[in-house]
Amino acid sequence: MTIITTIEDLRVLARKRVPRMFYDYADAGSWTESTYRANSDDFAKIKFRQRVAVNLVDRTTRTTMVGQEVAMPVALAPTGLTGMQHADGEILAARAAERFGVPFTLSTMSICSIEDVAAHTTKPFWFQLYVMKDREFINRLIDRAKAARCSALVLTLDLQVLGQRHKDIRNGMTAPPKMTLANIVNLMTKPRWCMGILRTPRRGFGNIVGHASDVSDMSSLSAWTSQQFDPALSWADVEWIKQRWGGKLIIKGIMDAEDARLAANSGADALIVSNHGGRQLDGAQSSIGALPAIVEAVGKRIEVHMDGGVRSGQDVIRALALGAKGVYIGRPFLYGLGAMGEQGVTKCLEIIRNELDLTMAFCGLRDVNDVDKRILLPGTF
Repeated sequence: MTIITTIEDLRVLARKRVPRMFYDYADAGSWTESTYRANSDDFAKIKFRQRVAVNLVDRTTRTTMVGQEVAMPVALAPTGLTGMQHADGEILAARAAERFGVPFTLSTMSICSIEDVAAHTTKPFWFQLYVMKDREFINRLIDRAKAARCSALVLTLDLQVLGQRHKDIRNGMTAPPKMTLANIVNLMTKPRWCMGILRTPRRGFGNIVGHASDVSDMSSLSAWTSQQFDPALSWADVEWIKQRWGGKLIIKGIMDAEDARLAANSGADALIVSNHGGRQLDGAQSSIGALPAIVEAVGKRIEVHMDGGVRSGQDVIRALALGAKGVYIGRPFLYGLGAMGEQGVTKCLEIIRNELDLTMAFCGLRDVNDVDKRILLPGTF
Protein backbone atom coordinates (compact mmCIF):
# COMPACT_ATOMS: atom_id res chain seq x y z
CA MET A 1 0.00 0.00 0.00
CA THR A 2 1.38 3.41 -1.01
CA ILE A 3 1.83 5.81 1.93
CA ILE A 4 0.81 9.33 0.94
CA THR A 5 2.26 12.16 3.03
CA THR A 6 2.89 14.98 0.51
CA ILE A 7 1.44 16.48 -2.67
CA GLU A 8 4.51 15.11 -4.46
CA ASP A 9 3.45 11.57 -3.47
CA LEU A 10 0.09 12.20 -5.15
CA ARG A 11 1.81 13.57 -8.25
CA VAL A 12 4.00 10.50 -8.64
CA LEU A 13 1.00 8.19 -8.30
CA ALA A 14 -1.10 10.26 -10.71
CA ARG A 15 1.63 10.06 -13.33
CA LYS A 16 1.43 6.27 -13.14
CA ARG A 17 -2.35 6.15 -13.45
CA VAL A 18 -3.36 8.97 -15.83
CA PRO A 19 -2.81 8.72 -19.61
CA ARG A 20 0.20 10.70 -20.74
CA MET A 21 -1.68 13.36 -22.74
CA PHE A 22 -3.93 14.25 -19.81
CA TYR A 23 -1.18 14.11 -17.20
CA ASP A 24 0.93 16.39 -19.41
CA TYR A 25 -2.04 18.71 -19.97
CA ALA A 26 -2.22 19.29 -16.21
CA ASP A 27 1.47 19.20 -15.39
CA ALA A 28 3.02 21.49 -18.00
CA GLY A 29 3.46 25.11 -18.99
CA SER A 30 3.88 27.05 -22.21
CA TRP A 31 7.00 27.44 -24.36
CA THR A 32 10.11 26.80 -22.21
CA GLU A 33 8.01 26.44 -19.03
CA SER A 34 10.16 29.02 -17.24
CA THR A 35 7.15 30.74 -15.65
CA TYR A 36 5.62 27.38 -14.75
CA ARG A 37 8.82 26.51 -12.84
CA ALA A 38 9.21 29.98 -11.31
CA ASN A 39 5.72 29.76 -9.80
CA SER A 40 6.94 26.99 -7.49
CA ASP A 41 10.61 27.91 -7.19
CA ASP A 42 9.91 31.45 -5.94
CA PHE A 43 7.88 30.14 -3.00
CA ALA A 44 10.91 28.25 -1.71
CA LYS A 45 12.95 31.47 -1.47
CA ILE A 46 10.58 32.88 1.18
CA LYS A 47 11.77 31.84 4.66
CA PHE A 48 9.90 31.70 7.96
CA ARG A 49 10.67 33.09 11.42
CA GLN A 50 10.30 30.30 13.94
CA ARG A 51 8.92 31.29 17.35
CA VAL A 52 8.82 29.32 20.63
CA ALA A 53 7.17 29.35 24.06
CA VAL A 54 3.88 30.65 22.63
CA ASN A 55 0.45 29.30 23.59
CA LEU A 56 -0.61 27.16 20.64
CA VAL A 57 -3.83 25.73 22.07
CA ASP A 58 -7.09 25.98 20.05
CA ARG A 59 -5.58 26.79 16.68
CA THR A 60 -7.93 27.50 13.78
CA THR A 61 -7.58 27.74 10.00
CA ARG A 62 -11.19 28.87 9.52
CA THR A 63 -11.84 32.17 7.74
CA THR A 64 -13.89 33.62 4.86
CA MET A 65 -13.41 34.09 1.11
CA VAL A 66 -15.70 36.69 -0.54
CA GLY A 67 -17.91 36.45 2.53
CA GLN A 68 -18.22 32.66 2.46
CA GLU A 69 -17.07 30.70 5.50
CA VAL A 70 -14.30 28.22 4.65
CA ALA A 71 -12.42 25.56 6.60
CA MET A 72 -9.18 27.15 5.40
CA PRO A 73 -8.42 30.00 2.96
CA VAL A 74 -8.07 27.61 0.02
CA ALA A 75 -10.33 26.99 -2.99
CA LEU A 76 -10.10 24.41 -5.75
CA ALA A 77 -9.13 26.32 -8.88
CA PRO A 78 -11.03 25.99 -12.15
CA THR A 79 -9.23 23.44 -14.31
CA GLY A 80 -10.21 22.31 -17.78
CA LEU A 81 -10.67 18.62 -18.64
CA THR A 82 -10.78 17.63 -14.97
CA GLY A 83 -13.00 14.70 -15.95
CA MET A 84 -10.13 13.34 -18.04
CA GLN A 85 -7.86 13.02 -15.00
CA HIS A 86 -10.41 10.60 -13.56
CA ALA A 87 -13.89 9.60 -14.70
CA ASP A 88 -16.50 12.10 -13.45
CA GLY A 89 -13.62 14.14 -12.03
CA GLU A 90 -15.48 17.42 -11.53
CA ILE A 91 -18.25 15.69 -9.60
CA LEU A 92 -15.76 13.86 -7.37
CA ALA A 93 -13.69 16.99 -6.71
CA ALA A 94 -16.79 19.07 -5.94
CA ARG A 95 -18.05 16.49 -3.45
CA ALA A 96 -14.67 16.29 -1.72
CA ALA A 97 -14.45 20.09 -1.48
CA GLU A 98 -18.00 20.35 -0.14
CA ARG A 99 -17.37 17.81 2.62
CA PHE A 100 -14.09 19.48 3.53
CA GLY A 101 -15.59 22.96 3.61
CA VAL A 102 -13.72 24.77 0.84
CA PRO A 103 -15.01 26.23 -2.46
CA PHE A 104 -14.92 24.21 -5.67
CA THR A 105 -14.72 26.17 -8.95
CA LEU A 106 -16.09 24.50 -12.08
CA SER A 107 -14.40 25.44 -15.36
CA THR A 108 -16.28 26.41 -18.51
CA MET A 109 -14.08 23.77 -20.19
CA SER A 110 -15.12 20.99 -17.81
CA ILE A 111 -16.10 17.49 -18.82
CA CYS A 112 -19.00 17.25 -16.35
CA SER A 113 -21.57 20.00 -16.90
CA ILE A 114 -22.84 22.62 -14.47
CA GLU A 115 -25.99 20.54 -14.11
CA ASP A 116 -24.00 17.34 -13.45
CA VAL A 117 -22.13 18.94 -10.57
CA ALA A 118 -25.25 20.60 -9.14
CA ALA A 119 -27.06 17.24 -9.15
CA HIS A 120 -24.32 15.61 -7.07
CA THR A 121 -23.73 18.38 -4.49
CA THR A 122 -25.92 19.98 -1.85
CA LYS A 123 -24.15 23.31 -1.35
CA PRO A 124 -23.43 26.10 -3.87
CA PHE A 125 -20.18 25.91 -5.83
CA TRP A 126 -18.39 28.56 -7.92
CA PHE A 127 -18.39 28.74 -11.72
CA GLN A 128 -15.55 30.00 -13.91
CA LEU A 129 -16.44 31.83 -17.11
CA TYR A 130 -14.43 32.38 -20.29
CA VAL A 131 -15.69 35.18 -22.52
CA MET A 132 -16.56 33.83 -25.96
CA LYS A 133 -17.53 35.77 -29.09
CA ASP A 134 -20.94 34.07 -28.95
CA ARG A 135 -22.53 36.34 -26.35
CA GLU A 136 -25.82 34.43 -26.43
CA PHE A 137 -23.92 31.32 -25.34
CA ILE A 138 -22.41 33.36 -22.49
CA ASN A 139 -25.89 34.56 -21.51
CA ARG A 140 -27.10 30.97 -21.38
CA LEU A 141 -24.05 29.87 -19.38
CA ILE A 142 -24.70 32.60 -16.80
CA ASP A 143 -28.36 31.58 -16.59
CA ARG A 144 -27.35 27.95 -16.11
CA ALA A 145 -24.93 28.92 -13.34
CA LYS A 146 -27.71 30.86 -11.62
CA ALA A 147 -30.09 27.92 -11.96
CA ALA A 148 -27.45 25.67 -10.40
CA ARG A 149 -27.22 28.08 -7.42
CA CYS A 150 -23.57 28.92 -8.03
CA SER A 151 -22.56 31.41 -5.35
CA ALA A 152 -19.70 33.17 -7.18
CA LEU A 153 -18.64 33.74 -10.78
CA VAL A 154 -14.90 33.59 -11.53
CA LEU A 155 -14.26 35.55 -14.72
CA THR A 156 -10.97 34.62 -16.42
CA LEU A 157 -9.40 37.44 -18.44
CA ASP A 158 -6.03 35.99 -19.52
CA LEU A 159 -7.16 33.59 -22.25
CA GLN A 160 -7.99 35.96 -25.11
CA VAL A 161 -5.39 34.00 -27.08
CA LEU A 162 -4.02 30.57 -26.27
CA GLY A 163 -0.44 30.12 -25.08
CA GLN A 164 1.68 27.66 -27.06
CA ARG A 165 1.84 24.47 -25.01
CA HIS A 166 4.32 22.19 -26.72
CA LYS A 167 3.43 19.01 -24.84
CA ASP A 168 -0.24 19.30 -25.81
CA ILE A 169 0.76 19.78 -29.44
CA ARG A 170 3.13 16.81 -29.42
CA ASN A 171 0.58 14.59 -27.68
CA GLY A 172 -2.21 15.60 -30.04
CA MET A 173 -4.30 16.26 -26.94
CA THR A 174 -8.06 15.77 -27.43
CA ALA A 175 -10.96 14.80 -25.19
CA PRO A 176 -11.73 11.95 -25.46
CA PRO A 177 -8.32 10.81 -26.78
CA LYS A 178 -7.99 9.92 -30.44
CA MET A 179 -7.28 6.25 -30.97
CA THR A 180 -3.84 6.61 -32.53
CA LEU A 181 -1.32 3.79 -32.14
CA ALA A 182 0.70 5.79 -29.59
CA ASN A 183 -2.40 6.58 -27.53
CA ILE A 184 -3.64 2.99 -27.63
CA VAL A 185 -0.27 1.72 -26.40
CA ASN A 186 -0.26 4.28 -23.56
CA LEU A 187 -3.88 3.59 -22.59
CA MET A 188 -3.12 -0.14 -22.30
CA THR A 189 -0.86 0.75 -19.36
CA LYS A 190 -3.70 2.64 -17.58
CA PRO A 191 -6.42 -0.01 -17.04
CA ARG A 192 -7.91 1.68 -13.96
CA TRP A 193 -8.43 4.94 -15.88
CA CYS A 194 -9.85 3.15 -18.92
CA MET A 195 -12.41 1.20 -16.89
CA GLY A 196 -13.61 4.39 -15.23
CA ILE A 197 -14.00 6.27 -18.53
CA LEU A 198 -15.84 3.34 -20.13
CA ARG A 199 -18.37 3.33 -17.26
CA THR A 200 -19.30 7.02 -17.51
CA PRO A 201 -21.21 8.80 -20.29
CA ARG A 202 -19.34 12.04 -19.50
CA ARG A 203 -16.45 12.16 -21.99
CA GLY A 204 -16.95 15.47 -23.81
CA PHE A 205 -17.19 19.13 -22.80
CA GLY A 206 -20.48 19.07 -20.93
CA ASN A 207 -20.96 22.84 -20.73
CA ILE A 208 -20.54 23.30 -24.48
CA VAL A 209 -21.68 20.29 -26.53
CA GLY A 210 -25.42 20.59 -27.11
CA HIS A 211 -25.49 24.12 -25.66
CA ALA A 212 -23.42 26.26 -28.04
CA SER A 213 -24.66 27.02 -31.53
CA ASP A 214 -23.32 24.62 -34.17
CA VAL A 215 -21.75 22.32 -31.55
CA SER A 216 -23.76 19.12 -31.40
CA ASP A 217 -20.90 16.66 -30.91
CA MET A 218 -17.16 16.44 -30.26
CA SER A 219 -16.29 16.57 -33.95
CA SER A 220 -17.68 20.12 -34.24
CA LEU A 221 -16.25 21.34 -30.92
CA SER A 222 -12.63 21.86 -31.98
CA ALA A 223 -13.47 24.30 -34.77
CA TRP A 224 -15.85 26.18 -32.46
CA THR A 225 -13.35 26.65 -29.60
CA SER A 226 -10.54 27.73 -31.92
CA GLN A 227 -12.74 30.57 -33.14
CA GLN A 228 -14.57 31.55 -29.96
CA PHE A 229 -12.02 32.91 -27.45
CA ASP A 230 -12.46 36.65 -27.82
CA PRO A 231 -9.29 38.72 -28.49
CA ALA A 232 -11.41 41.89 -28.34
CA LEU A 233 -12.33 41.35 -24.67
CA SER A 234 -12.41 44.64 -22.74
CA TRP A 235 -13.34 46.08 -19.34
CA ALA A 236 -16.69 47.04 -20.87
CA ASP A 237 -17.39 43.31 -21.21
CA VAL A 238 -16.49 42.87 -17.54
CA GLU A 239 -19.06 45.49 -16.59
CA TRP A 240 -21.69 43.80 -18.77
CA ILE A 241 -21.00 40.41 -17.17
CA LYS A 242 -21.06 41.91 -13.68
CA GLN A 243 -24.50 43.37 -14.29
CA ARG A 244 -25.75 40.24 -16.05
CA TRP A 245 -24.54 37.99 -13.22
CA GLY A 246 -25.61 40.16 -10.29
CA GLY A 247 -23.78 38.12 -7.64
CA LYS A 248 -20.27 37.73 -6.25
CA LEU A 249 -17.71 38.34 -9.01
CA ILE A 250 -14.04 37.29 -8.90
CA ILE A 251 -11.66 38.40 -11.67
CA LYS A 252 -8.90 35.93 -12.51
CA GLY A 253 -5.66 36.54 -14.40
CA ILE A 254 -4.32 39.78 -12.87
CA MET A 255 -0.52 40.15 -12.92
CA ASP A 256 -0.04 43.93 -13.08
CA ALA A 257 -0.84 46.65 -10.53
CA GLU A 258 -2.55 48.82 -13.15
CA ASP A 259 -4.82 45.95 -14.18
CA ALA A 260 -5.48 45.36 -10.48
CA ARG A 261 -6.69 48.97 -10.14
CA LEU A 262 -9.00 48.47 -13.12
CA ALA A 263 -10.32 45.29 -11.52
CA ALA A 264 -10.99 47.14 -8.28
CA ASN A 265 -12.69 49.95 -10.21
CA SER A 266 -14.95 47.40 -11.91
CA GLY A 267 -16.72 46.65 -8.64
CA ALA A 268 -15.62 43.02 -8.51
CA ASP A 269 -15.56 41.41 -5.08
CA ALA A 270 -12.10 39.84 -5.48
CA LEU A 271 -9.26 39.39 -7.95
CA ILE A 272 -6.91 36.47 -8.43
CA VAL A 273 -3.22 37.14 -9.02
CA SER A 274 -2.59 34.44 -11.60
CA ASN A 275 -0.50 33.72 -14.70
CA HIS A 276 -2.71 30.75 -15.61
CA GLY A 277 -0.29 28.32 -13.98
CA GLY A 278 2.49 29.33 -16.37
CA ARG A 279 0.37 28.12 -19.31
CA GLN A 280 -0.01 31.46 -21.11
CA LEU A 281 2.84 34.03 -21.22
CA ASP A 282 6.14 32.23 -20.67
CA GLY A 283 8.76 34.57 -19.23
CA ALA A 284 6.19 36.33 -17.06
CA GLN A 285 6.72 36.94 -13.35
CA SER A 286 5.68 34.25 -10.90
CA SER A 287 2.33 34.76 -9.21
CA ILE A 288 3.87 34.95 -5.73
CA GLY A 289 6.40 37.47 -7.08
CA ALA A 290 3.61 39.67 -8.44
CA LEU A 291 1.43 39.43 -5.32
CA PRO A 292 3.02 42.07 -3.00
CA ALA A 293 2.80 44.96 -5.47
CA ILE A 294 -0.83 44.16 -6.26
CA VAL A 295 -1.74 43.92 -2.57
CA GLU A 296 -0.07 47.29 -2.00
CA ALA A 297 -1.95 48.84 -4.92
CA VAL A 298 -5.49 47.59 -4.20
CA GLY A 299 -5.50 45.38 -1.12
CA LYS A 300 -7.57 47.89 0.87
CA ARG A 301 -10.18 48.18 -1.90
CA ILE A 302 -10.71 44.60 -3.08
CA GLU A 303 -10.05 41.10 -1.73
CA VAL A 304 -6.83 39.77 -3.27
CA HIS A 305 -6.44 36.05 -3.93
CA MET A 306 -3.69 34.18 -5.78
CA ASP A 307 -2.88 30.92 -7.54
CA GLY A 308 0.10 29.35 -9.28
CA GLY A 309 2.85 27.11 -7.95
CA VAL A 310 1.18 26.20 -4.66
CA ARG A 311 2.34 22.72 -3.66
CA SER A 312 1.95 22.74 0.12
CA GLY A 313 0.28 24.31 3.09
CA GLN A 314 3.54 26.19 3.63
CA ASP A 315 3.07 27.85 0.23
CA VAL A 316 -0.47 28.81 1.26
CA ILE A 317 0.72 30.53 4.44
CA ARG A 318 3.52 32.31 2.53
CA ALA A 319 0.90 33.79 0.21
CA LEU A 320 -1.27 34.80 3.18
CA ALA A 321 1.72 36.46 4.82
CA LEU A 322 2.24 38.56 1.69
CA GLY A 323 -1.35 39.77 1.75
CA ALA A 324 -3.50 37.20 -0.06
CA LYS A 325 -6.90 36.55 1.52
CA GLY A 326 -7.35 33.28 -0.34
CA VAL A 327 -5.25 30.78 -2.29
CA TYR A 328 -6.35 28.45 -5.12
CA ILE A 329 -4.91 25.01 -5.79
CA GLY A 330 -5.17 23.44 -9.23
CA ARG A 331 -2.47 20.88 -9.93
CA PRO A 332 -2.35 19.54 -6.33
CA PHE A 333 -6.00 18.49 -6.36
CA LEU A 334 -5.66 17.16 -9.93
CA TYR A 335 -2.78 14.97 -8.75
CA GLY A 336 -4.98 13.69 -5.95
CA LEU A 337 -7.87 13.09 -8.34
CA GLY A 338 -5.73 11.25 -10.88
CA ALA A 339 -4.06 9.19 -8.18
CA MET A 340 -7.03 8.17 -6.03
CA GLY A 341 -10.24 9.78 -7.26
CA GLU A 342 -12.43 11.51 -4.69
CA GLN A 343 -10.36 10.07 -1.85
CA GLY A 344 -7.25 11.60 -3.41
CA VAL A 345 -8.78 15.09 -3.51
CA THR A 346 -9.69 14.75 0.16
CA LYS A 347 -6.15 13.58 0.90
CA CYS A 348 -4.75 16.61 -0.92
CA LEU A 349 -6.86 18.96 1.18
CA GLU A 350 -5.89 17.17 4.40
CA ILE A 351 -2.20 17.51 3.53
CA ILE A 352 -2.55 21.22 2.73
CA ARG A 353 -4.48 21.98 5.94
CA ASN A 354 -2.09 19.99 8.14
CA GLU A 355 0.95 21.75 6.70
CA LEU A 356 -0.77 25.13 7.00
CA ASP A 357 -1.73 24.49 10.63
CA LEU A 358 1.69 23.20 11.71
CA THR A 359 3.59 26.01 9.98
CA MET A 360 1.30 28.58 11.57
CA ALA A 361 2.04 27.03 14.97
CA PHE A 362 5.82 26.99 14.43
CA CYS A 363 5.57 30.69 13.56
CA GLY A 364 3.83 31.38 16.87
CA LEU A 365 0.24 31.96 15.74
CA ARG A 366 -3.06 30.25 16.53
CA ASP A 367 -5.45 31.94 14.09
CA VAL A 368 -4.93 31.99 10.33
CA ASN A 369 -6.56 35.43 10.23
CA ASP A 370 -3.55 36.80 12.15
CA VAL A 371 -1.00 35.71 9.54
CA ASP A 372 1.03 38.58 8.07
CA LYS A 373 4.63 39.49 7.20
CA ARG A 374 5.69 39.07 10.83
CA ILE A 375 6.07 35.33 10.22
CA LEU A 376 8.56 35.82 7.36
CA LEU A 377 12.30 36.36 7.59
CA PRO A 378 13.12 39.89 6.35
CA GLY A 379 15.12 39.96 3.15
CA THR A 380 13.61 36.75 1.75
CA PHE A 381 10.46 38.30 0.26
